[in-house]
This record gives sequence, structure tokens and C-alpha cells, in this order.
Amino acid sequence: MACDSGFCHALFIGGVFLLAGFVKGVVGLGLPTVAVGMLGLVMPPAQAAALLVAPSMVTNVVQLWSGPRFGALLARLWPMMIGIVLGTLVAGALAPRSAMAKATAALGVVLALYALAGLSAWHPAVPKAHERWLGALAGLVTGAITAVTGVFVIPAVPYLQGLGLARDELVQALGLSFTVSTAALAISLALGGVLGHAPVIGTSLAALAPALAGMWIGQRLRDRIPPARFRQVFFFGLLVLGADLARRGWHG
Repeated sequence: MACDSGFCHALFIGGVFLLAGFVKGVVGLGLPTVAVGMLGLVMPPAQAAALLVAPSMVTNVVQLWSGPRFGALLARLWPMMIGIVLGTLVAGALAPRSAMAKATAALGVVLALYALAGLSAWHPAVPKAHERWLGALAGLVTGAITAVTGVFVIPAVPYLQGLGLARDELVQALGLSFTVSTAALAISLALGGVLGHAPVIGTSLAALAPALAGMWIGQRLRDRIPPARFRQVFFFGLLVLGADLARRGWHG
């Protein structure tokens, strides 16, 4: 029996968010990149970014609150969070949409190189005395990249990893960073008029269920992974995401 186009479209979106949620559950990130990459096959990038708002926000909040040290992390990372908000809003208002393809390709290359360095056992170290201003700078740059590409990984992830956090603390810190980034991106998109359409909002809300289901499955798998193996999976996931970003940027 032939598949109704509307049903197939909804089924495809649900499958995308189930997979994206699973990736996020395992490595703590990747939902926006996986979802935007696959949704870009059937819709414009701006619409794909708008659909991310509800699943990304809720899964990030779940990731944030499931960790052990929210208060301590917030006290440590607040300069970075402020930088993310400012960078996203300013770049969202000023950056031309035509910059998206080139920025996405460059971001993918940087992310892949960082992942390769991580797989080779190299990792950054952020000096304790310089955490605040480096965090604010990392937040500003992350926000600017978020506004242009819809992806909030670089340089947030290397900075957070450079703090020497334990596995669960790192995943929670990523959840905090991504929650703030998603909220700032939602405001930026709303100011640009992208979130003003009821069908977009409804579809974004409907994507919550598969995203959360995929994340739950991924978290159960992560709990079974030893720390050394988790590090390998984490950087391999970044490598795949970076390669996909570069591919979409160059061919987009």
C-alpha cells in the first residue's frame, strides 16, 4: 500500500529525532547536528532549525537535571552562559544568511580535527586562573556560530572538556551549555520570524516523544560504557558530526 505523503513525512521526522536522541543519550551531544543534517533532505535549513527548538530544549534540560552538580557547575560556568546568549543574539541580528554554508563547512573541519586530536589522547587544559574570561570568550564564539549554523558544539565542547570534569559532570555541563544555547537560538529565531508559524511549533512539540525515547535508550547504553571507552565513543561521535557538517557545508 502506498504511503500517504503527510504520514511518510511525519514518520521520517519521528525517525530522525529518535536517532538524534539516541546519539545525544550516548555521547551527551549531537541532537541538533544529526537532526538538521537529516531534516535538510526534506526541508530548508531554517525550518529544520525551528523544529529543533522543543526537542533540543527538553532533552537538554533532562540531561542537565540528571547530573550530580548543577549548582556548582552554574557557579563555575556563568560567564560562558552569558557569552553564549550575547553571541547568539548579536550574530543572529547581524550575520547574513548567505554565510551559513561556508560557516558550516569550516565548523565541520574544526570539529573533525578536534575529534582526531582527542582520539590521539590529546586534550586541552583550561588554567584555573583564566577560567572566567576564557569561558566568556568561548561562550561568545559559540553563540555566534550557533546563530549562523544552528550547531552549538565549538568551542563550547573543547572548553568544557578542558576543565577536567568527570564523565557525568561533563555530560551535565554540556546539558547546561546546550540548554542556554537552545533558548538563545529560539529567541533569535523568534525575532527573525521563523517560529511564528503554528505548524512549525506543533511539529516541534510532536518531535519531543521520539527524541526523549531515543535519549533514554542512549543513556541506558552510556551507563554500561567504561570511562575510557566513553571517551573514545565521545570523540568518534564528534568526528562523525564534524565530517557531516563539512560535507553539508561544501555541498549545500
